[in-house]
Amino acid sequence: MAGTSSGIVAGLTAAALGTVALLAWQAQATVPAGMGRVKANASPSPAAKAPRDSRHPTALPRDSGKGERVVYSVDDDRVWLVDDHERVQRTFRVRPGQVDPRLGAYWVTSRSKQVPGTDGVLVEHVVRFATRNGVTIGFSAATDDEPGNTDSGSVKTGGIRETRPDGDAMWRFATIGVPVMVIR
Repeated sequence: MAGTSSGIVAGLTAAALGTVALLAWQAQATVPAGMGRVKANASPSPAAKAPRDSRHPTALPRDSGKGERVVYSVDDDRVWLVDDHERVQRTFRVRPGQVDPRLGAYWVTSRSKQVPGTDGVLVEHVVRFATRNGVTIGFSAATDDEPGNTDSGSVKTGGIRETRPDGDAMWRFATIGVPVMVIR
């Protein structure tokens, strides 16, 4: 009887661990609805452009948040990957889609290794963080390093295109829950 009981306990334990693993995997793919929305008290002023160092135009803008984060300037079409010690790990230019995110603080809500983009181009290392007017907005790199068609007629695109090396860096840096600050 003791052997049967321990077998049942072992089976239930294995089933419980399998369930927890499945739920953890699902949690990685789905994020609570509020997590991808603008955080009102962290929003940069919509009217003002974050201050820049005129001698170093690629330097991280002041007033672009604190701690580990992705900073995206919609005016400069530039991204900064900033570690938790306020050091820029990488900065690079991007090519925005037709729909820009509103200024403010977001979080990475989902990621995809490789998918077809809205413009029909196969993209990789997709890092999504916002939605505006029903258009999902995120960073991605075309697998053939072609910029794609940002003027795809009636289909509005929110893909912010980066080069493949920059996309690799973004993929390694911007995991689920990492803040994304959108500034002017």
